[in-house]
Amino acid sequence: MALLERVSTLIRANLNDLIDKAEEPEKMIKQVILDMQNQLMQVKTQVAIAIADQHLLEKKQKESMDKSTEWMRRAELAVDKKQDDLARTALERSMSYKQIGDSFEQQVADQKLQVEDLKTALRKLDQKLAEAQSKSDLLIAQHRRSRAITKVSDAQMAMGDGSKAATFDRLKDKVARSEAVSQAKSQMVADNVDDRFAALEKEDQIDKLLADLKSRRGVSA
Repeated sequence: MALLERVSTLIRANLNDLIDKAEEPEKMIKQVILDMQNQLMQVKTQVAIAIADQHLLEKKQKESMDKSTEWMRRAELAVDKKQDDLARTALERSMSYKQIGDSFEQQVADQKLQVEDLKTALRKLDQKLAEAQSKSDLLIAQHRRSRAITKVSDAQMAMGDGSKAATFDRLKDKVARSEAVSQAKSQMVADNVDDRFAALEKEDQIDKLLADLKSRRGVSA
């Protein structure tokens, strides 16, 4: 049946191979698990229907065999009463129901095989789903780690580009020169202020010396 074929395909699926071939591994893993869950629900439903059909066939078989037995009992009663025509009719009915019962017996046997096949598929798919769910987080983490490593490698290769490195060095030198010029200007401003104060202090000292000299010489200011 088509359902069992789809289940068989999912059971045989190798998650690692699927991930290697997928363009979007994380999305693919989630989709595979979703497909398995959907198929699992369908198989469970089919198992329940198959078991119900088996019980129905077994019931029909029992009913047919019970009727065959009942008509045989009536045939025996008719024979005891020396009513051969009635006995023949009863025997004919008994045989007819027995044939129906035998037919149901074969259908019951076939149905039991189908139920077992579905149960086996259900167990295998359930195991495969559990495996996929347990591996999914690990596989997704591995994929993300691989993707991160690739990005780091690409970045390192880009940093290793000579032209970009030279540009960076030029910018670094330009910043250094700018800082040096700023420091020089600041130093020049500081030196100018110091010189002016030194000149004032020197002039004041000279004024004091001149005043002292005039006082000693008796010269009015």
